[in-house]
Amino acid sequence: MADRRKLHPALLWLSPRHLVIILQVYLLTLRAVSADVLSEDGAFSAGQSASSPAAAAARNIRYLLYDVNPPEGFNLRRDVYIRMASLVKTLRKHGDWVLVLPPWGRLYHWQSPDIHQVRIPWGEFFSVTSLQANVPVIEYEDFIAESGGPFVDMVLVLQNYAEGWTDGKWEEKVEERPCIERLMYSRDKQGYYRGWFWGYEETRGLNVTCISAQGHASILAPLLLQNITATSVMLDRAETVLHDQYAGKDYWDARRSMVFAKHLRIIGDEFRAKYLNSTDENDRTVYSEDWTRMKVEVQNFLITNRQKSEVGHSEGRSVPWSAPSTEGLHLGSPGGRAQPQRGRQKDSEPDEEAQAGQSICCY
Repeated sequence: MADRRKLHPALLWLSPRHLVIILQVYLLTLRAVSADVLSEDGAFSAGQSASSPAAAAARNIRYLLYDVNPPEGFNLRRDVYIRMASLVKTLRKHGDWVLVLPPWGRLYHWQSPDIHQVRIPWGEFFSVTSLQANVPVIEYEDFIAESGGPFVDMVLVLQNYAEGWTDGKWEEKVEERPCIERLMYSRDKQGYYRGWFWGYEETRGLNVTCISAQGHASILAPLLLQNITATSVMLDRAETVLHDQYAGKDYWDARRSMVFAKHLRIIGDEFRAKYLNSTDENDRTVYSEDWTRMKVEVQNFLITNRQKSEVGHSEGRSVPWSAPSTEGLHLGSPGGRAQPQRGRQKDSEPDEEAQAGQSICCY
């Protein structure tokens, strides 16, 4: 009883369960306040997070989400990320925008029925920390936590112009238009829009409209900044817009920031050592976790995309699938593609440029 009399009188009326709830609220409040860290210019630096709906609202953060045409594969989706990163850089000149990474799932080449293939975060494939060194990004589930729930304020379905190019002349333009194709979203009884939303069935869209766009990614910036006030905006069919500056500095910064996740790099290093007699030390490609500080002297290399489901049915013939190796690949000229040998018993000789050690990038 002596100990109870030391407590604040108001607390004497509370049960242990209520005391626990009050303590949890107190700790969450401290976490939200401590996480709201500002850089010297008052903006979130890459990699920082508002961590709570209240903190996000206080910072006036806006979120850009996106998706692409469902049948598209891994490489196209990776390429569209670069376009969206460039768009966010443009938007951030006028406000605090964050790019939300669309979860992976249901890709055509992913045909293993015994592997979980939906709601896969980007961290399974790429280093999110490396991405954040280029532009502020967060995983989709972090967006849900920060924004207060699985809701997207505005979904813009990008499409081409129904009439194509006017008089054969290509020009950049964007405007709201009637939907050309049937919407992949349906309205429920509560008035919300349901759709694929990367396999998150609980996600809802508040508004959906179609936008005809013809041009580079940043042509959407005036629309997003001047005509739309929604906190979260999703660009569906984001592959519709083009790179702002293909092969320019922003392009390569985004591309270089797409460092594969460490657990995948370990697998790759083991493959190199076992099959290619290759190590970072021998090849002088020692990796730094901070890609912005890396300066690697380019060595001879070969990159090939050998897809089992496609190579195995080349020209209607059955091509045996063996352990990964260079057998069955013809080294073409620099900048060309590595093609599987079709029906040949022996590889043809590489051309002179390949023998000279030229880099050949095949994808």
